[in-house]
Amino acid sequence: MTTMLVDEKFKIFSGTASPALADEICGHLGVIRGKTVLGKFADGEIYFQILENVRGADVFVVQPCTQPVEYHLMELLMMIDAFKRASAWRITAVIPYYCYARQDRKDKPRVPISAKLVADLLETAGATRALTLDLHAPQIQGYFNVPVDHLYASPVLVEYFKQKKLPNLTVVSPDAGGVERARAFAKKLDAPLAIVDKRRVDVDKTEVMNLIGEVRGRNALIVDDIIDTAGTLVKTAEALMEAGATAVYAGATHAVLSGHAVERIAKSPLAEVVVTNSVPSTEAARAVKKIKVLSVAELLARGIRNIHEETSISELFT
Repeated sequence: MTTMLVDEKFKIFSGTASPALADEICGHLGVIRGKTVLGKFADGEIYFQILENVRGADVFVVQPCTQPVEYHLMELLMMIDAFKRASAWRITAVIPYYCYARQDRKDKPRVPISAKLVADLLETAGATRALTLDLHAPQIQGYFNVPVDHLYASPVLVEYFKQKKLPNLTVVSPDAGGVERARAFAKKLDAPLAIVDKRRVDVDKTEVMNLIGEVRGRNALIVDDIIDTAGTLVKTAEALMEAGATAVYAGATHAVLSGHAVERIAKSPLAEVVVTNSVPSTEAARAVKKIKVLSVAELLARGIRNIHEETSISELFT
């Protein structure tokens, strides 16, 4: 349980993306979520008003930029702007899921670096700090000119799989880019590492090619940061089963689950898919028993507390 904070200048607010997560964070800190009005004009434009005094306050705005991405991002920007104009002392954007993180570089001619654009927008709106969770590319921290505290959900996920005590476990990276993440999991779980060589054939379509490592007769745990359409995840699971794995599990931070992702997971050979509530679960996802959701509210609450109290964040990385 996170230590309660008693400070009238400490305030947590939320957009409409995940008020349940914000309330859970507030519960760990022993505070009440700040009062606001968030609505729409007849033409769909966002209306926002703060209903309490925030002058000189240390304000934390909780808003994962989930679907509809542009709406929730714009909502976050307008909230930050309102707090800036209401003379808040510090405004920390708490973004459990950072949108456009996969567009972090120019990997093709004439494309934007959208992750940098989002950072610029947040700073222009008035954010003086950011708290993020499992950025798709850690270098996104460098796109900001304000301090960024980057937390990892791995302690939450690792603890869950430690308690399961899966025998003969091999941790699997679904692509070369995720090797560092998977290696960290493998070290904490005292398990060997395998890598799937993946070739992308379209923006959201992939083809699994080769498996590097041994999974025959072993339980396999696929580790990733985002599950979007679940195409890569399911193909990786199928490849592992074909390679002789006893059972295939998956652990990921952000369950975006776009399109037919939930249906794909339900029909896949995956034994269990463990995700966090950095992205709010849909009704369809909650109906699938093999999808397990863990809470990162306490982790984020501890990060928020340490920022407010000006203490170290690095203690949360283990």
